Amino acid sequence: MKEAVILVHGIWMNGAEMWRLRQFIKAAGYECYRFKYPSLKKSPEENASQLNDFVQSIDAPVKHFVCHSLGGLVLLHLFDKYPFQKPGRIVFLGSPVNGSAVAYRLNSTRLTRWMLGKSIEHGLLGDRPVWLRSRDLGVIAGTLPVGIGLLVGGLDAPHDGTVSVEETYLGGATDSITHPASHLGLLYSKDVATQVVTFLRAGKFGDEVTNLLFDATG
Repeated sequence: MKEAVILVHGIWMNGAEMWRLRQFIKAAGYECYRFKYPSLKKSPEENASQLNDFVQSIDAPVKHFVCHSLGGLVLLHLFDKYPFQKPGRIVFLGSPVNGSAVAYRLNSTRLTRWMLGKSIEHGLLGDRPVWLRSRDLGVIAGTLPVGIGLLVGGLDAPHDGTVSVEETYLGGATDSITHPASHLGLLYSKDVATQVVTFLRAGKFGDEVTNLLFDATG
């Protein structure tokens, strides 16, 4: 039976934008599942409950997670509320686990506050659950500064246009790297996809373990 990889999208998305990453992971031999959730209508904690139901419906001996942006915060709530999960590894792509400066600014005025919905409840403002190092977790942050952050006052460098590298730092993470991609571009980079699969297999990033990859280009 194949190992499962659950893809968890970010705010304002539905997971369809992760299609290229999904294709790459499937070509590497995993069974991929897309978890779709209402990023604005429900809080990260509420969506974590739905994610748990979704995960429990999957029949696989190993269940990995790859989470983009807000998806990483949903994942932290999942393991805070439902810590007893099947074995597997986790990769965060541009997840602002320390709070989002962009979210703070959008939330500061009535004109733009609606854009965040309930995602700020123990989520994008930084008040999220502590990661208890329950399994291998790798963090990939982008450094190509193109994104919504430029429209709301800018961000501290380095950043991916939406989330700064500093905002992605997670205490207890197993490994972390940066890549010259924008926030959305993290989902379309072949190099990022290779590092995702490398981490799922080896529990660390880097060229020294790429020999674990067979041809995952499809």
